[in-house]
Amino acid sequence: METLVIKGNARTIGNKQTIKTLRRNGEVPCVMYGHNLNNLVFSINEKDLKKITHTPKSYIIKMDIEGKEYTCVFHSAQYHPVTDEALHVDFLSVSSERPVVIDIPIVLTGNSEGVKQGGKLMVSSRKLKVSAPIENLPDELTVDITNLQLGKTIVAGDLSFDGVQIVSPKSTIICAVKMTRAALGAAAAAAAAAKK
Repeated sequence: METLVIKGNARTIGNKQTIKTLRRNGEVPCVMYGHNLNNLVFSINEKDLKKITHTPKSYIIKMDIEGKEYTCVFHSAQYHPVTDEALHVDFLSVSSERPVVIDIPIVLTGNSEGVKQGGKLMVSSRKLKVSAPIENLPDELTVDITNLQLGKTIVAGDLSFDGVQIVSPKSTIICAVKMTRAALGAAAAAAAAAKK
């Protein structure tokens, strides 16, 4: 999995005014917790944060805070309901000794049989939550949809990947091929032709 190096600035837990000043200066307040770590408070530049949040990719992040490096993954972010600006971000510290739980992008390959018959491909999930040692984490999860028939669905429980355990619920829908009017018309015409 790709690694991203981000520079963080140590900060103290302050009042609302301190936080407002931070945000005015283009910094986003963050906290890191997890493996062998008490809550570590720091801030990162808004532009650096967008490298993590405004991409379909997932990364292992090397966070450089005042010269000390921490390995972590993005956990969650709170956004302003109106301006959509990031208000606070949580990072999860990870270690090579324990499996990492992270969302990984799904890439669909192949040309579905159901789509060839006139159906419409509906994608429900763009990422899956998996657990694996850092060295086994892939950049993406490839799902072949070639055999996906009309009216059929692929769920997380149908998938398996080497060295990676899927943590998302087995019922999580990845994609489906829905009937369209054109496909229904074609099916009816084929049925009528078969009766003749």
